[in-house]
Amino acid sequence: MDKNNKRVALVTGATGGLGTAMCKKLVDDGYTVVGNYRNKEKADEWMKTMNAEGYNIQLFSGDVSNFEDTGRMMAEIESQVGAIDILVNNAGITKDSRLINMKVEDWHAVINTNLNSVFNCTKHVIQGMIDRNFGRIINISSVNGQRGQFGQTNYSAAKAGMHGFTKSLSMEVAKLGITVNTISPGYIATDMVMAVPEKVLNQIVAQVPMGRLGGTHEVAHLVSFLASDETSFITGANYSINGGQHVY
Repeated sequence: MDKNNKRVALVTGATGGLGTAMCKKLVDDGYTVVGNYRNKEKADEWMKTMNAEGYNIQLFSGDVSNFEDTGRMMAEIESQVGAIDILVNNAGITKDSRLINMKVEDWHAVINTNLNSVFNCTKHVIQGMIDRNFGRIINISSVNGQRGQFGQTNYSAAKAGMHGFTKSLSMEVAKLGITVNTISPGYIATDMVMAVPEKVLNQIVAQVPMGRLGGTHEVAHLVSFLASDETSFITGANYSINGGQHVY
């Protein structure tokens, strides 16, 4: 990539553990990075931390589960920063319970935030990528979208759906300079995972053949790899990064 002609990368759900690592790695690798957020208080604290560490990352508010609000946000980014060349669909939530106990609103909330957001964001940037004959779409799924997980019918369905989206769209735009890929992390040492009780954490680690949690920097490295110009022949793929927890 020409460092004097920086490509613009958008990371949704930027203020979480994975999103933060992705943003920093992409900046380190020469991209102009913008992030998406919903919680203003958290976003303000995040910006202070990033600025203190020397990272200049603009944040834009937007509900990526809502098509119209996503369009508004994308228009703001394009007018203030530039056209989006790399889209990292990272926003996600969990609302776990067995299906028999699952509330209808919890099903829809997870599907809307984790899966419909992928359509909403991609739909608003794909034409521009086609016009410029370049694009990188990277969808952050989960090992639980590959293997399933007790109490996560909503989450696993959404995460599996993300890769179905990846496979089909990759075929549609393969000749247009655009790649579409999925990353499926296992258990990563985010603040959310590290906050679980020690006994539970030990049980999680015991399931991982590598004997440890993944690092957010390791997922971020894979994101930056797939964002690069040099990965133009990789598309429709699902990259597992789970320490051997699920192999097939």
